[in-house]
Amino acid sequence: MKKFCTFVGGALSPLLSNLYLNELDHRMAAHGYEMVRYADDFVILCRSQEQAERALEEVKGFVVEAGLTLHPEKTHIVDSREKSFAFLGYSFRGKLRFPRDKSHRKMVDTIRTLTPRKSGRSLEATITSINRVTIGWFNYFRHCTWNIFDKYDGMIRKRLRRQQLKRHRRNPKRLSRTHRWPNLYFTECGYRSLRTAHSQYVHSLRGNH
Repeated sequence: MKKFCTFVGGALSPLLSNLYLNELDHRMAAHGYEMVRYADDFVILCRSQEQAERALEEVKGFVVEAGLTLHPEKTHIVDSREKSFAFLGYSFRGKLRFPRDKSHRKMVDTIRTLTPRKSGRSLEATITSINRVTIGWFNYFRHCTWNIFDKYDGMIRKRLRRQQLKRHRRNPKRLSRTHRWPNLYFTECGYRSLRTAHSQYVHSLRGNH
C-alpha cells in the first residue's frame, strides 16, 4: 500500500502543462513511479520515504532540463498516514477523502447565503436553489468518505428549520424543531439528500461489478 506522496505544483496553464509535462509523464512511468497529474499539479504515490525522495529528485532534474520551476509551497513529501494533503479540491489522509478546507468553506458559505434567517421565498423555492448547488457539488465530491454527507445534510436541514421557526413561531403542541419538521418533511418538499445520493452512487458501483 502506498503511503508516501510527493506532491508537486507549478504555474503553467493547462495547455502548456500538457505540452511541457507529457515527457515527464512518460519518464516517471518508465522509472516505475505511479503519478497522477492534472495540468501542472501532480502527486507521485510511493511506498517509502526513500522512494518519495528519489521521485522528487527525478522531477527536479526534469524541471531544470526543461527550464521550468517548481512551486515552493506546493512541492513537498507527505506521509499520508499522519498528515493530510490537498489535491484537486480534495483532502486526502490515508484511505479517507474529504473536501479540502477551501472547498468546504465555499460550500458552507453558499448554503448560508441561500438560507438567511428571514426570507420571503417559499421553502420549496429555497430547496430548489439548494438542490441546484448540491447536485453539482456532489457530482464532483461523490468520492468523499460517506459520513461527510450526513454532516452536510444536517447543516442544511438545521438552517431550513431555523427559517421555518422564524415563519411559524406558534407551536401549540410544544414540539421540538426536529419533530415539527422531521427529515422526511424536507424530502417531501423536494430536498435531495446528499447521504441518499451517495448511497445510490455506491450501490450503482457495486451493481457494475
